[in-house]
Amino acid sequence: MDEVILEMSDKMEKNIEAYRRELARIRTGRASLNLLDGIKVEAYGSSMPLNQVATLTIPESRMIVIQPWDTQQVSAIEKAIHGSDLGLTPNSDGKVIRLVIPQLTEERRKEMVKQVKKISEEYRVAIRNSRRDAIDALKKLKNDKQLPEDDFFRLQDEAQQETDRFIKQIDTIMADKEKEMMEV
Repeated sequence: MDEVILEMSDKMEKNIEAYRRELARIRTGRASLNLLDGIKVEAYGSSMPLNQVATLTIPESRMIVIQPWDTQQVSAIEKAIHGSDLGLTPNSDGKVIRLVIPQLTEERRKEMVKQVKKISEEYRVAIRNSRRDAIDALKKLKNDKQLPEDDFFRLQDEAQQETDRFIKQIDTIMADKEKEMMEV
């Protein structure tokens, strides 16, 4: 019966990891290689992740340098960046591409905070859905007489405590991201 709670906690942990990855893609005023996650480049007849066709570095806090391993891929990389939803303009000298991360306006920062809050709520709902699934599984066990009522209530409380713990993690991560985004 405790495996139901363990499985629920595992799902919640995976939700937290996915949440962190998703927030890492949201642009703040600083350069981060996570911004480029998910950008695919048409190279050698297939779609490849950017980090598999170039070296990515951050020489200063507001710039990302992309150095393709094959200089013939420069235009394909520029095209991929233009096609992404980053809103960044690549500057190229034919060998190296530089992405300058502009300072965010106050209005843009507020929009992004709203986006973070929306994503956070989606993950809170996912956490609560995991709790609901676990409690449904426990109810089924109780109704099938495989779980005593005392254990059912104890496990239900455990499920709620785990849910509260993970929701608190989301709130903390969200607050940190908001603080980072509102820094000028």
